[in-house]
Amino acid sequence: MLVEPLRSLILAAAGSESIRRLVATAPGARGVVGRFVAGETIEEALRAVRGLAADGRCATLDYLGEYTSDEEQTERIVRTYLRLLDELYASGLTAHAEVSVKLSAVTVAGDEGLALRNAGRICAAAEQCGTTVTVDMEDHTTTDATLRVVTELRRTWPSVGAVLQSYLRRTESDAVALSGKGSRVRLCKGAYAEPAEVAFARAHEVDLSYVRSANVLLEGGAYAMFATHDPRLVEVLGQRVRWYGRERGSYEYQMLYGVRPDEQRRLAAEGETVRVYVPFGEQWYGYLMRRLAERPANTAFFLRALASRS
Repeated sequence: MLVEPLRSLILAAAGSESIRRLVATAPGARGVVGRFVAGETIEEALRAVRGLAADGRCATLDYLGEYTSDEEQTERIVRTYLRLLDELYASGLTAHAEVSVKLSAVTVAGDEGLALRNAGRICAAAEQCGTTVTVDMEDHTTTDATLRVVTELRRTWPSVGAVLQSYLRRTESDAVALSGKGSRVRLCKGAYAEPAEVAFARAHEVDLSYVRSANVLLEGGAYAMFATHDPRLVEVLGQRVRWYGRERGSYEYQMLYGVRPDEQRRLAAEGETVRVYVPFGEQWYGYLMRRLAERPANTAFFLRALASRS
């Protein structure tokens, strides 16, 4: 099996500045990026949301960036989110879109106090605009800090969404803690390179953890946000929501921008709530590498595009 070594190689490339420069300057790069990223500007992101809303899909918008190095940079990111929310409201799109925020983008050197203050500013603006915020999860070293910040944010804004990653061995117990009635929890598989002592290595183990955690969220009354493109999991989740007597609208499916759009439309046409994760911004490289690592079959498409000539 070459999948796991290839996935590890792609994730290692995510931290390579020389490969980033190669990708950024290659003639075919923009076409590759455009498949998974809505654009670099707020205006392009809004255009993507309008397209999704036209056929019944919702969105969560992520302004790309993580592990910022100074407070000036974090302030720029926060202000971009505030302007994005204003534009969503002015465009009448807040019924169709929320925002997703990585805490490492709005703080410096893991300063939880700064992360809480900046995320709070975004949550306050989202509340004023009539929408919500989900706090993204990053690699396992940040899990405890992220959950602490989410807990604090929820004291003022109970609708703040949390994210759990089923490849982490701890996730089922975290799901128990977050499974209260109405608690918004996105459940995904995870896309970071993690050590074996904290994460399942085999895909089957990750899937089993996903289903166990989904059961916990559904039984506890959480508003589960099932982030997966796996058709087997989508089928199983449909069975589980029926088993727990869940009505449509008390949970949702989430998929990535540019990934299985026909399946997104199919679920939406059947009356399911479908939310598409829409990334935008200049810092697209790390995000692109993680998307390729999630499905290494995309790498052939990626390499062909890089080799093309404009």
